[in-house]
Amino acid sequence: MPDSWKLLGSGSVILSNLDKAAKQLLIEGIDKTVWLLHGEMGSGKTTLVKQLVKEIGIEGHVTSPTFSIVNEYDKADGGVVYHFDMYRLKKEVEALDFGFEEYLSSGNLCLIEWPEKVSSLLPNKYFEVRIDHHDSVSRNIYFRSHE
Repeated sequence: MPDSWKLLGSGSVILSNLDKAAKQLLIEGIDKTVWLLHGEMGSGKTTLVKQLVKEIGIEGHVTSPTFSIVNEYDKADGGVVYHFDMYRLKKEVEALDFGFEEYLSSGNLCLIEWPEKVSSLLPNKYFEVRIDHHDSVSRNIYFRSHE
């Protein structure tokens, strides 16, 4: 990992302890509304989103927006969390077609899986999370902020 990435905690995160990791990430990324989630297929990006949303206080079923591209989760305070999965996009312009830029500028939390598919559309200020396989039950989670 490049020097600018910070390892979450003191090492690999056991998937059954993902709640603690999500709490720490929410503290680290508190001032950012756009979060980029990197990791290989099956690394746990959606699993992490489920835990982040739960820690924010959103109840309900959280699923990957692989086919819908974006899922919307309502917060008790009236706010919204947007969860994107850009994996299926063939061209960046497809994100413009569904109003991606409006989501990003909404001021609501936007959690974006496969952000490299829309790299030129991303704002300058964001929080970035990288999940790497450690073994079948744990992951190394790295983070960094961009201003």
